[in-house]
Parts: sequence; structure tokens; C-alpha cells
Amino acid sequence: MKKLLIANRGEIAVRIIRAARDYGVASVAIYSDADARSLHAELADEAYGLGPGRPAETYLSIEKILEIARRAGADAVHPGYGFLSERAEFAKAVIDAGLIWVGPAPQVITALGDKVEARRIAEKVGAPLVKGSDGPLASAAEAVAFAREAGLPLAIKAAFGGGGRGMKVAHHLEEVGELFDSAVREATEAFGRGECYAEQFLDKPRHIEAQVIADSHGNTVVLGTRDCSLQRRNQKLVEEAPAPFITQDQRNRIHEAARAICAEAGYTGAGTVEFLLSQNGVISFLEVNTRLQVEHPVTEETTGIDIVIEQLRVADGLPLSVTETPEALGHAFEFRINAEDPGRGFLPTPGLITQFRAPGGPGVRLDTGVETGSEIPGLYDSMMAKLVVTGATREEALIRARRALAEFRIEGVASVLPFHRAVLQERDFTGEEGFKVYTNWIETAFRGIEPAPRVDPAEGGLLRSFIEIDGKRHELGLPAALFSGLGTAQPATATTPKAGAGAVTAPIPGTLRQWLVEDGAQVAEGEVVAVMEAMKMETRISAPKAGQISLVAEIGATVGIGTELATIA
Repeated sequence: MKKLLIANRGEIAVRIIRAARDYGVASVAIYSDADARSLHAELADEAYGLGPGRPAETYLSIEKILEIARRAGADAVHPGYGFLSERAEFAKAVIDAGLIWVGPAPQVITALGDKVEARRIAEKVGAPLVKGSDGPLASAAEAVAFAREAGLPLAIKAAFGGGGRGMKVAHHLEEVGELFDSAVREATEAFGRGECYAEQFLDKPRHIEAQVIADSHGNTVVLGTRDCSLQRRNQKLVEEAPAPFITQDQRNRIHEAARAICAEAGYTGAGTVEFLLSQNGVISFLEVNTRLQVEHPVTEETTGIDIVIEQLRVADGLPLSVTETPEALGHAFEFRINAEDPGRGFLPTPGLITQFRAPGGPGVRLDTGVETGSEIPGLYDSMMAKLVVTGATREEALIRARRALAEFRIEGVASVLPFHRAVLQERDFTGEEGFKVYTNWIETAFRGIEPAPRVDPAEGGLLRSFIEIDGKRHELGLPAALFSGLGTAQPATATTPKAGAGAVTAPIPGTLRQWLVEDGAQVAEGEVVAVMEAMKMETRISAPKAGQISLVAEIGATVGIGTELATIA
């Protein structure tokens, strides 16, 4: 390859741009109108616009991306994670266009990306499994029927997705149908496909995964394990490598199962095999992510292997630079730095970053897609950056992490930094009396933190000197003073009218996706009446009091924090 198009955005696009430079190839970025002032568009050798619209019209548009690749003269495509990274039709379209696809073959993505088929492969090679539905469920009624058969708790999952999108856990039979419908909506929005299946959910499990890389020369190597148990809404917040507090036998079983599943599927490139580990030691295969993982840096820091460059080597037909599992080089933590308010249930908080001051020093790495002056759009994932801290031991890494998190400053939007600082004081996590964190520990055992101060939406964007010519981004060497008085592009912010007494208000800026009650209905206090969506996540809106509800906002409306959605009399 000579020129690599990165079909993604944010911090992962920046990460791949840097790897491309280290590998000696040029990089091409793509960006939507909402990302016109983004860091990844600035850092790439070339950048092309995708135009306006939701993800389906920009980063999920195969036609637009391949047209840009043609215009830019790119000969390879890296999908990053999320968006089209696990879509076999995208991989096939890239290959059919005569380009190099940085990832596993389309038929492998199809087999392992279908979570039901992946379970069948895992069963064939003898990997441990819990009971699951025999294929995707056709309706909420089928989900309820399976729940009656398999028992609760039950996990409902997107059959063609990952990263926690489209996953719901039902603990009560009466909520299975509603959660199934919600999972289908989230999966459709995030992956373009809404099929969902179900399987038994292990109570209070840990989330353990194995990083695998494989080439076309017959080498399939497990680089080690990670623990990703600290999650909210089934999405990871903190990851570490190697997975601590597991036995050597458990580690060996996870390594062997991961290697066998990938070898059976004919896997090439970087991938991750995920498992659940119950409180009593039961291991169960979860899924295979046929792409680069968000948390890959902790494995890089503890192995000395650049996983993205390994992906590029494999795509170029070269053998892996390592052929056996390396010994771990110390211990590493990754803290996802999301634009969310952990004191308000991790509600997403898009907006303008007025200060972004990152930590440094020994053992500290920052993978970021933002800087001071960056705007966080409400259309995409809430991740801004990843803080990776490494030490010779887990204890040393914890000490450095506390120091790094104390130095980190983000202003203008709420962030999860207060959560990360708090969790490093929790004995359940630090492990002096054993590791007691599990996948829904935040919701059930974490003591919580205070909400962040409310931040008003920014009224002005940061002035940038660039121009698009035929869709390609070009920098302008013009003094900023020349633009004085001409006005600047304003970020798209929704109006926030003052809500009256008895109002049901929006807790986040986002889009009203669904009303769950009819206009004029009688509602109970705490009853879920609406669903909003922001940063690709659904938020359920509850009635603040009992009474008769009058709907104000229309489905599809984009609203700001505090906007009146309905009134209750």
C-alpha cells in the first residue's frame, strides 16, 4: 500500500494516521460537516468532506467513502472501529474496487460478525458457552418466550454489532419485550441492522478478552488478556492488561479457546475474542470483534507490539513480527475519556471544549481526537480521548494513574474524569481484598459522585483557516484578523426554551426518538414516557409526577437540555 484511507473519525482516526506515518504510507481522512474542524481532518496528509447528515449519510455511506478513495488515489482502506468496521459488505466493496482491505476477509466477518454463527464456531472447537437462542429473535413476543424457557437474567444482543450497542439485560419478565424493542432500535441506528438474539446472562460476571493477531502465512497468535469489567450501559470505561486476579488455568483456557476460534474461522488481522467469567469461575464465550478494539493500547503497552502496524503488515501480505504469546511487560490501564456526566447517570454532554490539558510524565500515553477548541457533536460516540498508564506492576500503574488523572483538566463539557478519580479509591477495584468489580458494578455497587455543574451550549465555534475545493480540505495561510467582522460558522445547537411547572424536560441535548404514551394519557410518577437518543445511545425519560400528560415535542425533534417535551397536569 502507498496511500491509506481511514474510514473513521476521532481518536481512532488520529491513531491510524500516526501508524500510517510510522509505516511509511500517506493517509487520507474523511469528515462530515459536523467534524469539519476536527483534529483527524487536520492531521491527515489529505482530507475530504462527506457532507452533512446523520452517520447513515456520512461515515456509513459506502458509496461516498469509495468515491473519495477513488478521487484521492488511495489504494487501501482501514475501517478503525465502529461504523463500517464489521460490515462484510463494506469489506467486499473495498476489495471489489481493487483496494487493499485492512481487516479479515468478508466471509470471516460474516461468520464471526453474526453472533449466532460465532457461537456455533465456538461450540465446534469446544469453547465454553451458556445457553442462547437458536438464531435471531423475530419479535418481542419471541424474546419473552425464550426468556420463559431459558430463565432470567437474560441478555438481548445485536446479532451484527458490538461495543455494547444494542445490548440490554432483562432481570424481570415484564421488561423483556420493551428491552428487545429498544435493542433493535439501537442496533439499527448503530449498525444498520436490527436483528437481535438472546442468551443467558451470568450474574455479576467479569468481562475478560483475548487479543489475537493472525496473518496469511498460518500464524495465529494470542497477545494476551485484558479485563474490561468496569462498564456502564454495557460499554467499557476502564480496561487493563493483563487481566488480573485470574488463575493460570483460566488464562490458558481463554488463550486456547481464542486461538482455536480464530484459526477455525480462517481469521487474518487483529481481532478480539471476548468471554464472561462468573463469580464461581464459569467461563463463557461471548463474541468475536472482527476489528481493532478501543482498548488495544493496553496490550500494546504490555507487549511492545504496535497492533495497527501489524494490521498494515498483514494487509500487505507480510508475516507477523511475533509468532508466540509474549511475556507481559508490566501492567497497563486505559481510561476512556468520554463527554458524559457520571453524576447524572453518564448522560452524554456534547458541546465546545474550552480547555483540554492532558497529563504527561513517565508511563503516560494519551490517544486523543480533540484539543482545546474542539466541538463534540451530538451525532457520534461520546469518546474524546483515551488515557493509558503503564507501570512495572499493577500497584505502580495505579499510583501513576492517580497522578495522571489528577493532572487532567477538561472544561466546557462534562467528562468522566471525576468517575475515574473516584474509582481508583474503591477497594473493590484496587483489589487489596480481591477484585470485586463486575460488568454492572457501577449500577449496583458504586457509591456514585456528584453531578457536574451545568454547562450552557457554546454560542460560537473556533475559527479555522481552511477551505474545501472539490470536497478536498486545504489549509489557508491567512491571518485570522482578515476574518474580523465577517462572522464565523456557528455550531449547530438546539434551542432550549424555559420549561414550565409540571414539565417533562430533556435531560440531554439530542433527538426525541419515541413516545411510549399517548397524548392525554394518565401516567404514574417514574413511568417511562419517552426515549431520546444522543451520541448513539438511548436515554429513557420518566414522568416526574403522576397525572395527565400532554405531549409538546414531536418525534424526531432535536432539543437541548431542559427543553419541555411534555406537561403533566
